[in-house]
Amino acid sequence: MIKTKSVFSPIEPSKDGLRILATRFRGRGMPSSRYDVWMANLGPSEELLGSMLKGKLAWSEFSRRYRKELFEGGAIDRRNRLIKNHGQKFSLRLLQQLAKRGPVTVMCHCAEEETHCHRHLLKKLLDGKI
Repeated sequence: MIKTKSVFSPIEPSKDGLRILATRFRGRGMPSSRYDVWMANLGPSEELLGSMLKGKLAWSEFSRRYRKELFEGGAIDRRNRLIKNHGQKFSLRLLQQLAKRGPVTVMCHCAEEETHCHRHLLKKLLDGKI
């Protein structure tokens, strides 16, 4: 089961399971006890996040670009003829498999009640709903 949560919300070990911080920035002063694994590669790029925070992008455009980033190939793909990374597909598959065995909580720095947050998009993607 995939869940979402703010990294600042109370820690509930039995309910949260594996706690994944999915942000490019860990956060100044953020103790590593707030999460189990930091997966910066699953957060939106610095440029995309900055544009969203400055109000330069509508939520729909941010959503589209974030999904595109997750599946974008990179320089590593150009150097490999057969096995391509295609963005973060292996990280996404890993989380999907882990979620079949127990709870996985995807977290970021946004407030718990924030609806326009990439962690919700990431959950939908992991659940196969987008």
